[in-house]
Amino acid sequence: MKEKTERRKNRGIINSNIRAMVAGIPNVGKSTFINSLYGRAGADTADRPGVTRGRQWIKLSGGLDLLDTPGILWPKFEDENVGIKLAVTGAVADSILDRVTLCEHLLAMLSEINPSSYIKRYKLNENIGPEANPRELLEIIGNARGFKLKGGVIDIERAAVIVLDEFRAGKLGRITLELPV
Repeated sequence: MKEKTERRKNRGIINSNIRAMVAGIPNVGKSTFINSLYGRAGADTADRPGVTRGRQWIKLSGGLDLLDTPGILWPKFEDENVGIKLAVTGAVADSILDRVTLCEHLLAMLSEINPSSYIKRYKLNENIGPEANPRELLEIIGNARGFKLKGGVIDIERAAVIVLDEFRAGKLGRITLELPV
């Protein structure tokens, strides 16, 4: 940027800040990144998508302005699995999806790529294999955690929320849902 700043000075443009935009999918830490450079909370942050609702300029020292932007997603995914993976990671707000179904998708994916992740985390019987039904797995996890409603019925919704939250927080391990081709 030194060369660009010199060119601007030579053209008579003095004290003009360099402007850059920070863009990406929802909930990846754009605002947190800007705040770390800023040294304090200039942009609102939270551990959920949709906090940054509009564009906001943050003036950093050294003549740099950063534009914080809301998350950007493609308007339509050609492959439904792309949308499911984004939702599982929290890039799409949970309020627009059925969390039980979403958690079942996550457990099905984990059963294929790393079943030991949930077996260890929830101290399940090692005999539970990758062929286990995701709904039954969710019930087993809910039972193991003691999530019961009146009459001893397992609270599937609560179990789904916990599994999704713990996956997103990395408590099931460092897991990628996409592998190189």
